[in-house]
Amino acid sequence: MSEASGLRLAGVSRRYEGSGRGVESLSLEVRAGELLALIGASGSGKTTTLRIIAGYEPPDAGRITLVSGDGTERDITREPVQRRGFGMVFQHYALFPHMTVQENVAFGLEARRVPKAERRARATEALAGVGLGGYGARPIQALSGGEQQRVALARALVIEPKVLLLDEPLSNLDPTLRQSTRDELRAMLHRLHVTAVFVTHDQEDAFAVADRVAMLCAGRLEQTGTPEELYQAPASAIVARFVGRGTLVPARIEGGQAVVTLGERAQRAPLREAPAAAARQLLAVLRPESLTLAPAGDAGVWAGTVQTRRFAGDHYVYRVAEIPGAPEPLEVQCEHGRYAEGDAVGVRLRGQPVAVVAPAAP
Repeated sequence: MSEASGLRLAGVSRRYEGSGRGVESLSLEVRAGELLALIGASGSGKTTTLRIIAGYEPPDAGRITLVSGDGTERDITREPVQRRGFGMVFQHYALFPHMTVQENVAFGLEARRVPKAERRARATEALAGVGLGGYGARPIQALSGGEQQRVALARALVIEPKVLLLDEPLSNLDPTLRQSTRDELRAMLHRLHVTAVFVTHDQEDAFAVADRVAMLCAGRLEQTGTPEELYQAPASAIVARFVGRGTLVPARIEGGQAVVTLGERAQRAPLREAPAAAARQLLAVLRPESLTLAPAGDAGVWAGTVQTRRFAGDHYVYRVAEIPGAPEPLEVQCEHGRYAEGDAVGVRLRGQPVAVVAPAAP
């Protein structure tokens, strides 16, 4: 592989008349060799951002640069797709059914007028790199979904891209294959030291593969950070609601702790970190693992009723409703399944640090 390049977007905007969808003043940096995931709801601007990076969509404003290892920047804002030297893996792979595996992988080299012998050698090497050594002569139709995904990846990597772009690369796989493939994808891209940007609507995919995650909402960047940072320290209510499972409830800060009052009962938990700016109103992010169940009559608990109970392998997840003052049912993670649907229970904070955020602007 050629030396990885970093990628920098500065103030990039793209607007569409009528729909209003696009991106607005997006500034983002992808380090050389880093795997960055773009997540967000439908219409958040993920795919538009990927298309702008690839060169399929021209930005209305802003600048896109490639950053080499010595810090040299190359402005690619107006460069055509073919000159950027990026690899692309599409959601549906876009493989040619009338070609063999090797012919599919070598297609991009043929378009670049690479001699036939070199094409075959590089395609063979790329297939070996994705764990498909010896598959070159097979027809595409004979491969499983996971194997086709790896052929598409090999085809993108064989041109030695400066940046690899992936558009929902795992969405067509069944759940079991999806889990193993995303682990292989992360290990493979790190082994090859490829700079990669991939779009996904599935946060589990993003968390499993990415070094860092950038969340978009309505075309604006809400937060960039490691998966742990977005989950444990969301920068806004929008991020807290989208990432992971949890309920946002009114809270106040007192004595360096978060105080959550539902009905007339207050419980306290350590703050994960103090909010960056003072706000009149705050919301505590109650994740299932930050709560536990207790008998309904215990002192200090929030009384409610088990609405649903779900077995999740090594734990149970309860949905507890009818809690006075709670804006919605609370999800609670427990190691036991002793309570049934319809049971009266109490909900207690475990004493783990909780995040607080300001309410989303109206």
